[in-house]
This record gives sequence, C-alpha cells and structure tokens, in this order.
Amino acid sequence: MQARDLMEAEVKTVAPDDDVADAFKKFARYEFSGFPVVDDEDRVVGVVTESDLVDLFEPDDETLWIPIGLPPFVDTLTYQVKAPWGDLDLGVDMIRNADRPISDVMSTDVATVTPDAPIDDVLDLLVGDDPDINRVPVVDDDGRLVGIIARQDVIRAFRDKRLA
Repeated sequence: MQARDLMEAEVKTVAPDDDVADAFKKFARYEFSGFPVVDDEDRVVGVVTESDLVDLFEPDDETLWIPIGLPPFVDTLTYQVKAPWGDLDLGVDMIRNADRPISDVMSTDVATVTPDAPIDDVLDLLVGDDPDINRVPVVDDDGRLVGIIARQDVIRAFRDKRLA
C-alpha cells in the first residue's frame, strides 16, 4: 500500500497571503483542524492549524513581576500566571489579528510524502515524536500538492482491509 492509495485528492488549502479572518472562516466551514498553505503554483509552503490561531489569543508573557521591599532594596519575584480564557478580550485580539497574513502564524517545517511513499513512511510521521502531525500533505517531485492523508484515512484503510 502506498500514499496514493490513502490520500484524498480534493484538498482545501489556504494561501500565505490569506488573512487570519479567512482562515477562521475555513475552520468554521470545514471540519478540519488544519490546512496546507500553498503558493500560487500549489507548492506546499506551510501548514496552519487551529492551535496556530489559538496561540494568537494567549498572552506572550505570562510572567508577573512583584517588587518586594523599598528602594534601593528591591527584589523581584517571578510568578507564572495563566490567565483564564474568560479573562482574555478575544474581541480586541480578533480585531488586532484579523488582517495578519497566514504566513505570520503558519508552521513552515512541514512533513510531506510523495504518492509513491510506502504506508510505513506515512505511519512513521503520524505516530512519530511530533504530536502535532495529524495530516500529511502528499506532494509531487516539484513539491506541488496532489493530496492529503489524515490520521483517520489510515485508520479507515486498515479497517476496510480487515473487513474485506
């Protein structure tokens, strides 16, 4: 079995210059947790996931500085603070980030396979050390997107093979 036997040829994608608001619309419209990012020639240049967009709404600095003592004898203590989602102003963050290009938030280190790749290569990527890999773009020799394999596609193929 090869990657071409498992891949879905109709792939929903986004472009690097699409903005965050466009990506949110795609996530709302389709039940995917990530999209390949392709350039004008359908070459895979990245991937954007729901977690990439969620990261836009988490504070960069979770450090709370508390001065102890009086000048010039001031010590600073550092505490990690995780603000609850309810305390974040998502409306302001959405407005601030809505027009940011996907190229600012996408991951550029994308694991891909070719259509001729054996199923073991796909399995190695999906069950490897990187827990963020849930789908593997299938690209031709020029890096152009020709399909995608999601973890569920592999599971479905093995189920179907067992039932046959």
